[in-house]
Amino acid sequence: MAELDWKNLSFGYLKTDYNIRSYFRNGAWTKPELTSDETINIHMAATVLHYGQAAFEGMKAFRGEDGKIRIFRPEENAKRMRQSAEYLIMAVPPIDMFVDMVKEVVRANERFVPPYGTGASLYIRPVLFGTGPRVGVKPADEYVLIIFVTPVGPYYKSGFNTVKFMIDRDHDRAAPLGTGHIKAGGNYGASLISSEMAHKLGYAGVLYLDAKEKKFIDECGTANFFGIRGKSYITPKSHSILTSITNMSVMTLAEEMGLTVEKRPVEFAELPTFEEVGACGTAAVISPVGEIYDPEHKYTYVFNEGKPGKWGKKLYHKLRAIQYGEEPDTHGWNLIL
Repeated sequence: MAELDWKNLSFGYLKTDYNIRSYFRNGAWTKPELTSDETINIHMAATVLHYGQAAFEGMKAFRGEDGKIRIFRPEENAKRMRQSAEYLIMAVPPIDMFVDMVKEVVRANERFVPPYGTGASLYIRPVLFGTGPRVGVKPADEYVLIIFVTPVGPYYKSGFNTVKFMIDRDHDRAAPLGTGHIKAGGNYGASLISSEMAHKLGYAGVLYLDAKEKKFIDECGTANFFGIRGKSYITPKSHSILTSITNMSVMTLAEEMGLTVEKRPVEFAELPTFEEVGACGTAAVISPVGEIYDPEHKYTYVFNEGKPGKWGKKLYHKLRAIQYGEEPDTHGWNLIL
């Protein structure tokens, strides 16, 4: 086991022993290989540098109370990366190869999987990008898939406590018929101006509205939005929202707990009717949102008196219990090494 302060890890990069890589050349993927090299040499005309041919994923591995390592739903990440690759006209990694690479790199870095009970996890980051040189705007003929890992603590420093968001009507993270539905690197580049503005003002992040009318709730940039009203779990549906694997899982759990799940366009006007609001994603897991500030109307929406709500707590603890092997994984979500 690596000598780290497991209980006080930030959500950032720490060097581990290995990453794993496969190259797409001459129409085929090479056999994946582990390496300790943290760098990569690419051509100065590589499409990733000029035309943004890049997509990534994020998932986590957990050390359970039984000592076993569980990787949460890697096949779903493989499917989502394939969707991103297809949309960006990149070489599409086979699901089996992707999952095998994830398993191999986690095993190779087993000493960096945080101990059970620390609240930390091993974050797994696959990234796919174009390395082939192009000057004209067209797809590359060569690509690389790299998967690296790093031990992390909570995405938000507050852990499972409420966070504050603000609304940004002056910037959009994705166009209505653009790349919002895939995990393209460019989506996150477009969100930096908003997130940095929010951080400087003391907010954890931004709640985006739809780019076309500013009438509907979109997402939180790094996570999906959900609201609880009565016994309904309500989450937005839009082409510009990335389908969150965490949200998929939470919706299943919500139904099992007796909530009605509504995935549909959610009007901004509904915001004050929610008793609880949250953001969910691989990095954030579930983060209860206590306040959302609307600078246009200089108004702050407060949910559940600014405290974590009962349904957010139940969903969070249920999901974490499955990920750590504390409760039965009845859906077969965990890949156990």
